[in-house]
Amino acid sequence: MRFHPLPIHGAYLVEMERRGDERGFFARAYCANEFAAHGIAPSFVQANNSVSAQSGTLRGLHYQLGEYAEDKLIRCIGGAVFDVVLDLRPESPTFLKHHTLRFSSRDKNAVYVPRGCANGIMTLEPETELFYLASNFYEPSAERGLRWDDPRLANRPSYRRKTRRTRISIRRFT
Repeated sequence: MRFHPLPIHGAYLVEMERRGDERGFFARAYCANEFAAHGIAPSFVQANNSVSAQSGTLRGLHYQLGEYAEDKLIRCIGGAVFDVVLDLRPESPTFLKHHTLRFSSRDKNAVYVPRGCANGIMTLEPETELFYLASNFYEPSAERGLRWDDPRLANRPSYRRKTRRTRISIRRFT
């Protein structure tokens, strides 16, 4: 696995190292030892799957509070997404900064989002599917979200440029 640090403190783009031949390839999608070698030691307790039927579907920015905060490892297994990681950790050197990236089922990459950061996506293709690992159980009382256009975020991520005339559907994700 190759770890590419993102501009948000503690966030990474995680690239699988493929080993293959004419039959296809094999790659590890997660390895605790390799994550630990990069100073990341989440204990994943839940796996989630999300499918969005339409291109332009907006989900997030989601996070959980306090003891329910979670690390996430998010992989696109169908379609493509425009992803936003927003740092909500007051002690972080990148507090209130965000980073955007695109990843897809074709590139096989994942994004590691550290606890205390919000994450949101906009689908770029119909039938986009995400599979992700979370280090904490879902707790409805700790769930929070921010709108992508929240006026408190001075440097807001721009989803509008990514739509290319695609209608954006905003739905509560539960």
